Amino acid sequence: MWDVLTGFDPAVLLTFIGAGILLNLTPGADFIFVSASGISSGSRIGMAAALGVNLGVALHVVMAAAGLSALLLAWPLAYDAIRYAGAAYLVFLAVQAWRASGDLGEGRAAVSVGRAIRRGFVTNVLNPKTALFIFAFIPQFTDPTIGPMWMQIVVLGAIFLAFGMAFSLSLGAAAGVFAHVLRAKSRLLNRLSAIMFTGLAARLVWE
Repeated sequence: MWDVLTGFDPAVLLTFIGAGILLNLTPGADFIFVSASGISSGSRIGMAAALGVNLGVALHVVMAAAGLSALLLAWPLAYDAIRYAGAAYLVFLAVQAWRASGDLGEGRAAVSVGRAIRRGFVTNVLNPKTALFIFAFIPQFTDPTIGPMWMQIVVLGAIFLAFGMAFSLSLGAAAGVFAHVLRAKSRLLNRLSAIMFTGLAARLVWE
């Protein structure tokens, strides 16, 4: 595994890391769920939501390393199934957020550690943006001369997971710390989150 890691061109690794960071910085279903959980229930729940999200990332990496990336690319219906399931889940979250009265995060954030981990996991697994990045983007950075393809995907996926975990844990913690400021705009943020979830769902369906 170490030989594979050291076999990558440093410039290629830096490009890969940069792309992964940009993906995590882009507001999406994971970003909104983690921040909403932290704002609604505190840093501990926000960080639990981040853990769940990254467990979903780990599952995507394992599936890609197992060869499912090739299956999804060869059988578009499989990817479409994931895409529509993800869109449906986002619509469900959007409806809950829009109907929430005044407590920020009600309906879309979690209120316990276990629920935060579970919902974070589901949110990520049904997020085709993450699946597309791991299934289609990571293999572009592999090199047949370095080692087995599955091992390279695992190494690159672990790097992506490490940076994503650091970012999402920080996001969840920060959301909890600054919750008192953000709660003042709770109803507005609920509506904005609902609109963003709906927009993400629409984009998944039409892309």
